Amino acid sequence: MDLRAILKKLALFGILSGVVTLFVVGILPGTGVLPKSFLPEISLAAENIPLHFLTPIFGEHDGHPPSIPNTLPSTWLTMAILITIGIGYKRASDKNELTKLQIAVELVAEGVFGFVKKVGGKHARDFFPLVTTFFLFITISNWCGILPGFGSVGVWVEHHQEEVLVPFFRSANSHLSTTLALAIVSVGASQYFGFKYLGASYSRKYLNFRATSKEPDYSDKSGIQKGVSKFARGIEAVVNGIVGLLEIILEFLKVLPFSFRLFGNIFAGEVLIFVVSYLFVFVFPIVFLGLEIFIGLIQGLVFSMLTLVFFSVATTAHH
Repeated sequence: MDLRAILKKLALFGILSGVVTLFVVGILPGTGVLPKSFLPEISLAAENIPLHFLTPIFGEHDGHPPSIPNTLPSTWLTMAILITIGIGYKRASDKNELTKLQIAVELVAEGVFGFVKKVGGKHARDFFPLVTTFFLFITISNWCGILPGFGSVGVWVEHHQEEVLVPFFRSANSHLSTTLALAIVSVGASQYFGFKYLGASYSRKYLNFRATSKEPDYSDKSGIQKGVSKFARGIEAVVNGIVGLLEIILEFLKVLPFSFRLFGNIFAGEVLIFVVSYLFVFVFPIVFLGLEIFIGLIQGLVFSMLTLVFFSVATTAHH
């Protein structure tokens, strides 16, 4: 037998043996054979990172040192990744060198723009920058959440008379403040585009205390018929006004499900990874990490798609 074939079989056998060994070792803590301290330290505490070195400058608040949310460093990391990709693409474009980074960026940009053009139509170029920013920021921040150290490396603090691990990094979208900010920007931008392209007529969507149906010809109607017709148009005007007020309320309420949808999916993914890692330390959680990569991409697509739909609806004339 060829020596190369023998080495390949030995390598394959070694890999399979290692996977099986790690899988068995991962099951043992859950059976009580190994102590619980053997398990990886993973915390879901969505708290602030204490910054004791800033206490002499800013002092303490309610007996606690200054702190920052543990999702803020993750947000900075996502921004740094996007800025680095942008700078790399700009340098490659200036040198007229076709690099792998340039090809990847252009493939993503062309794919997103093609989708935006189908939905946004003639306003696609105006919608494209913000929609793409939402997609890239949400997707990359979701993917950063499964990097080694996220949720497991941090500082021990006292919380409700117990020592808990507050991680230095958590996925930016696992904090409601981040998803709420994204939703506010999305809904606010849709109002901006509505007034930009439809002008003052866009306000009729919310303030429209008049009948929109065609006014009938009263010349051939009797007095009673004329009175009934005008009364019906008055009712229509009142109903349109009420519908407009409901639209205002719905625009504000739209922010809540929009933000909770993204937050809930990302937080649920963290809980799932935590539970699976608690039961199986090695190998098995990798399957769910792969699933989280897919879900992170889908959440970015869903948020961007809904934002694009908001923009498209806002810039469509209402009758």
